[in-house]
Amino acid sequence: MKRIVILISGRGSNMLSILDANLPVEVAAVISNRRDAAGLASARARGIKTCAIDHRDYATREAFDAALAEKIDEFSPDYVILAGFMRILGNDFVNRYAGRLLNIHPSLLPAFPGTATHRRALEEGVKIHGCTVHFVTEKLDHGAIVIQAAVPVLETDTEETLATRVLKQEHRIYPEAIRWLVAGRLKIEGNRVCIGIPGMPKGTLISPEIPC
Repeated sequence: MKRIVILISGRGSNMLSILDANLPVEVAAVISNRRDAAGLASARARGIKTCAIDHRDYATREAFDAALAEKIDEFSPDYVILAGFMRILGNDFVNRYAGRLLNIHPSLLPAFPGTATHRRALEEGVKIHGCTVHFVTEKLDHGAIVIQAAVPVLETDTEETLATRVLKQEHRIYPEAIRWLVAGRLKIEGNRVCIGIPGMPKGTLISPEIPC
């Protein structure tokens, strides 16, 4: 059984969706860059090892990345899963786990990389927004895409209502992407991901119906 380490920064809602999915994985640990992350208590309540490597304790990004990698490697994971981990990771860290580092981002990449994605989507007047599971590379939010889910942007939407609708889809697609990953069904070719699933329809864009 494959081992994963999950990285979080806050309440860990995506982490909980992964744990609730009963995936064929061993969650070796949950690690946060904040000691006060609520998700740590949620993980401990499920009997999962946790620890905090607080980025504020380190003078440079490189020093934090090195300490984080050292702690991750103590658990010998096959994959590292970013689930609301709100730190930009340096090139050395990313390359250390190349092909084994997965992230979920609250936009339909390559649109709206970085932060404040829901506000920017509303400001730009897009009609479709969503979320993306992708491999992490040196270029921020531009790694090979595994799966995306789209939601409609409504005239009445605020940042909060749009974020809630997108988060629901994050919880839907991230466990599925991890399921494919640990089953060895994902193959990166350039900046594209091929998914080897017999009988799977072409494309991996999930577009829910407009809510009533």
